[in-house]
Amino acid sequence: MARLQLSKSSLSRETASLKTYKQFLPSLDLKRQELMSQRAKAEQALTRTKAEIEAFLRSVAEELPMLSNDKVDLKDLVVVKAVELGRENIMGAHLPVLNNVEVVVCDYSFLAKPHWVDGVAEKLREILILRIRVQVEERRLALLNAAVRVITQRVNLFDKVLIPRARKNIRRIKIYLSDMERAGVINAKLAKNKRLAEGRT
Repeated sequence: MARLQLSKSSLSRETASLKTYKQFLPSLDLKRQELMSQRAKAEQALTRTKAEIEAFLRSVAEELPMLSNDKVDLKDLVVVKAVELGRENIMGAHLPVLNNVEVVVCDYSFLAKPHWVDGVAEKLREILILRIRVQVEERRLALLNAAVRVITQRVNLFDKVLIPRARKNIRRIKIYLSDMERAGVINAKLAKNKRLAEGRT
């Protein structure tokens, strides 16, 4: 760190810096609060989707007990054809948004598969969409967590490091300049007294 110069120009620089830091801090703190609010919403959305998946799986187990029949091959019955993602900018954090999921039921022989496979295909389609939604919501939450961490570090840097350091530097410079001024006055008086004493002799 550069050595602090104890001068009037340095005092003016430190005062300007302190003013700037104080101007930036409130907006940084507002940004942090907004990101934390968005993170809380993202956590709630993820919890809701996970609960939806659990409820869905329970209902499927009740409605379609024949799924336990492992002799019926359901592999590749449904496939994800396309996932369309958008982007949302929240306070500088670029978050994914799930716009659309295209899941298709692959062709299968109605004679080779039992009649209940139609219902299973629809349920598999729904669960795939829910699982993709969870992945997007987890990514959103991870990005918001990272954004909150970065903005909190910036707020702490201004609040706990830069502002206190600038105040401390201003105080040191003022004390030094005041001491120099006082020393100058004393030296002037001593010089005046010395001149007067020399004038008498």
